[in-house]
Amino acid sequence: MLIGYPIEYAKEFLIVSKSFSFLDWMLSVFFIVIFLILVVMFFVVVFQLLKRYFRFTKIEYEKLELLSRMNVLERKLKNGGIANINNVPKNELGFQGNKQVAKTEQQRTKGNRFVKLTLIDEKYKYSVLPTYMKEEEKLTLSQLVTHFRNYSAKNHKLYYNERIISIFLAGMATSKIMILEGISGTGKTSLPYAFGKFINHNSAIISVQPSWRDRYEMMGYLNEFTKKFNETEFLKTIYETTYRTDIQLIVLDEMNLARVEYYFADFLSLLELPNSDEWLLDIVPEQIIGDPINLKEGKIKIPENIWFVGTANKDDSTFAITDKVYDRAASIEMNDKAESFDAPETPSIKLSYKYIRELFDNALDEYKLSDRGLEAIKELDNYITKNFEITFGNRIMKQLLTFVPVYIACGRDEVEGIDYIVSRKIIRKFETLNLPFLKKELEELLVIFDQLFGKDKLIDSKTMIQKYIRQI
Repeated sequence: MLIGYPIEYAKEFLIVSKSFSFLDWMLSVFFIVIFLILVVMFFVVVFQLLKRYFRFTKIEYEKLELLSRMNVLERKLKNGGIANINNVPKNELGFQGNKQVAKTEQQRTKGNRFVKLTLIDEKYKYSVLPTYMKEEEKLTLSQLVTHFRNYSAKNHKLYYNERIISIFLAGMATSKIMILEGISGTGKTSLPYAFGKFINHNSAIISVQPSWRDRYEMMGYLNEFTKKFNETEFLKTIYETTYRTDIQLIVLDEMNLARVEYYFADFLSLLELPNSDEWLLDIVPEQIIGDPINLKEGKIKIPENIWFVGTANKDDSTFAITDKVYDRAASIEMNDKAESFDAPETPSIKLSYKYIRELFDNALDEYKLSDRGLEAIKELDNYITKNFEITFGNRIMKQLLTFVPVYIACGRDEVEGIDYIVSRKIIRKFETLNLPFLKKELEELLVIFDQLFGKDKLIDSKTMIQKYIRQI
């Protein structure tokens, strides 16, 4: 007898019941009643659960709708779209009405958790600021390199060679996180500073503190005692960028004074997601009336037009930057100070995120890595994986296939771009190996470089390997 076929069950029961005694009938009726009660209870429970679910969904929907309406009304009131009740004559409203409205307004201002972010809402009047570029400002990537170099030299007496600027722009195409490292005085902090001046949108300089242990010290936190949010300059800059369409650089000055993988962990994970709609950071547990308009359900979306640029020194006061950070970032080594030169008068420009994104996309289409270059990289990867147990991997290959085309579009060479990625992403990791036992493999690798890419190529990678051999 199958539970799934009640008709068959009933027929079987009728056949068997012909031989039932009185006691059998009593027990049968009893169990049938119990079974029917259980079935009814099951449907009642399912009905109640569905009822609660729809009631909860309706309440949450009405709550969000109410918050949205309140924010709209608040914006209209601030913009003058609704007459301010305080301006109505007393003889029409009455003294008690004015007093109550003033009290309500005072409570609204006092109860605002995000003072600085709300001021940004008012500054931009809840509208995204468009970036209008003139025709003469729509430069190619190679022209952008030349113009920025001349602008920086002429207006700020900051000198950079074209190679560093090309690496900087190609790094922007590769990752939202960039690391500038090297000896002091080579222009690590001044490079993003000057670039912000060049595009008429100042870079935000954030000094990293040694006490930073998690993102709350960088982003801010809700004070449970005062019910106010401690808004940092870092959070303020991210929030303001949600209203802009140009490029925003946030400079984490001396980023390795604290452990980057601790305080920047959430950003390392989120910014690697391919869908930018998922770049959401929790700020507060829930949204309440009066919160900034671009905080959705207590979360802020990291804008696509933002880049995080960290500067790093290597000394006893800093922490080593781990592979977890290096692998996700575009790192630039700045150990040489560029020579000064006489630059022509060069104006600053406006640069929208949409336009530079188009430049990057066009470079990826026009300057794809050559078949010869791909084959050489494949053979190099096989040798390094076999002898050093370090591989390019999907992440590094993706960065390579993005960095090199943009680097070429900046007016540079394909092999030079490959060299930079190989040296910064692969050869750098040799520092963690037991190199005295790998001298032979290192020497063979120098020969393979010449065979795959030609002599006098891969200069950075060769220099690093020769340095490792001398240290053995």
